[in-house]
Amino acid sequence: MILVTGATGTIGREVVRLLAARGERVRAMTRTPGKIASPPPGVEVVRGDFTDPESLVVAAEGATAVFMLSAPGPWMAEHDEAMLAAARSAGVPRAVKLSAIGTGDHADGRAGDWHLPGEQAVRSGGLAWTVLRPSWFASNTLRWAEAVRAGGPIPNPMGTGAQGVVDPADVAEVAARTLTSPGHDGHVYTLTGPEPLSIPDMAVRLGETIGRTVETVEVPLDDYRDRLSAAGLDPVFVETAVAGARLVAEGRNATVTGDVERVLGRAPRTFAVWAHDHRAAFTG
Repeated sequence: MILVTGATGTIGREVVRLLAARGERVRAMTRTPGKIASPPPGVEVVRGDFTDPESLVVAAEGATAVFMLSAPGPWMAEHDEAMLAAARSAGVPRAVKLSAIGTGDHADGRAGDWHLPGEQAVRSGGLAWTVLRPSWFASNTLRWAEAVRAGGPIPNPMGTGAQGVVDPADVAEVAARTLTSPGHDGHVYTLTGPEPLSIPDMAVRLGETIGRTVETVEVPLDDYRDRLSAAGLDPVFVETAVAGARLVAEGRNATVTGDVERVLGRAPRTFAVWAHDHRAAFTG
C-alpha cells in the first residue's frame, strides 16, 4: 500500500494513476475526498489534513511507503513534520519527498527554501528516504493560454534567463519508480528537461506547435511585483515569485541534469513534445 499525499494536484494525481496502472495498491490522501469522484481500480481515497494529526495516522496505517507532497508555502515545514510523525507512528518504512530545484542553495527567499526544513526532517526522520527536486514545470505555461489564444504577447519577467524546464509527467513517473523499485534510498534527484529554455525559447516552440508566431513582452520586476499584488496574492508569495524571477533572469537556474534518464532509463521529454500534447489549451 502506497500513500500519496496531495493526490488531487498536478503531480499527485498522475502518481496515483501511474501506480494504479502498475497494479499497486494506492491510498490517495486529500482534504476533500469528494474531489476524487471516480478513483482508478485499486485506489482507496482517504481524508487527510496536515493540521489534523489523527487523520494523518489513519491515512498512514498499513502503508509501505509515503509520497510527501504539500502545496507550496511557508507552512510546508509543519506539514512535512506532521506527515513524518504520522508515518513513524504507523510504522511506514519509506518516504519520497517532492521538493524543488536548488533547495537551500540560495539565500534570496526562493520557494525552494520552504522545502529545506522538510528535506532535513526526511533525512533525519528514521525512514528510508528519497528527495526529488524538479525544475520549472512545463505546465506552468498554461497560465499563458488565455493570452496566446487571444493573440497577445506572453509576459516575461525573466528576460533571457533559461531553466531546465521539465514535463510534470516525467516527475510523476520518477516518483512512481522511486516508490516501487529498489536502489533509490538516500538519493537526491534533480529533475530537469533535456535543455535549458528561456521564456522566449518556449514562445518559439509554442508558436511552432500552433502554427503562428507567439510574441513575448518584457516585464520589469517592479511591474511584475505590482501585477502580482494587484491580483491579490499574499505579500510573502509575491516576494518569493519576484526573487525566483530575478534568480532565473540572472542565469542562476540554468541547470540540466541526467537524473530523469538515470531513474527511468530514457531521456526526459522535451518542452516541444509537452506543447504538442497540450496544444488545444493554446488554440481553444
